[in-house]
Amino acid sequence: MLGLAQAARSFDPDRGIAFERHASNRIRGALLDELREADWASRSVRSRARRMQRTADELAVQLGHEPTSAQLAAKLGVDAGALQRLEDDVHRATVLNYDSIVERGSEELLPTGDAPPESILLDRERRAYLVDAVAALPERLRRVVAAYFFDERPMHRIAGDLGVTESRVSQLRGEALGLIRDGLNANLDPERLPPEPRPGGRLARRKAAYYAAIEASSDYRTRLAGARRRPEPGPGRPADSSQ
Repeated sequence: MLGLAQAARSFDPDRGIAFERHASNRIRGALLDELREADWASRSVRSRARRMQRTADELAVQLGHEPTSAQLAAKLGVDAGALQRLEDDVHRATVLNYDSIVERGSEELLPTGDAPPESILLDRERRAYLVDAVAALPERLRRVVAAYFFDERPMHRIAGDLGVTESRVSQLRGEALGLIRDGLNANLDPERLPPEPRPGGRLARRKAAYYAAIEASSDYRTRLAGARRRPEPGPGRPADSSQ
């Protein structure tokens, strides 16, 4: 119902798209958001778990038996410790069946009132990845994003500080947002990344380095701890030590 309402509000017949198609996309997106919201595991953990399971299935077919931990780690290109940490994350994300909790008479175990813990953790992880994605941008793009979105500075003042036109600032902002979107998908949901037109080319290598920089900026525990962080301030603004 939420997706249908959103479709009705945003539908534009001048775009030449049938309402049924427009509504189906909105409804599908709303359903996926609801399912992700109900998932106790973060998207990055689920994504890595799916990759691990696909690789284990492929190895089982090739070897004719279930692969050992060492074989699976070698195929994934990680060490045994990293594989064990992933398995631990997946194990911790396993949720007890609701019916079994009720049958034991332990309704008080279920969270009530405020947002459930899984939603809080997922929100913390997304925000942390977003901050890391902004911080990993090339300096010029990072300054534009920080000034426009974090400092809320008008476009003409950012242009004056950088010595460029307002249209150039708009172009830089669009380029930065595209990089941030792909960087978040690379770390949270790699299946949503569009294919590179020239794999192995200069642009693809630069993007890969950017994705790796985001991943290396902080670890899983730091992201879920929810510490307040922000990138460097935009042009013309001093750093705020309270942030």
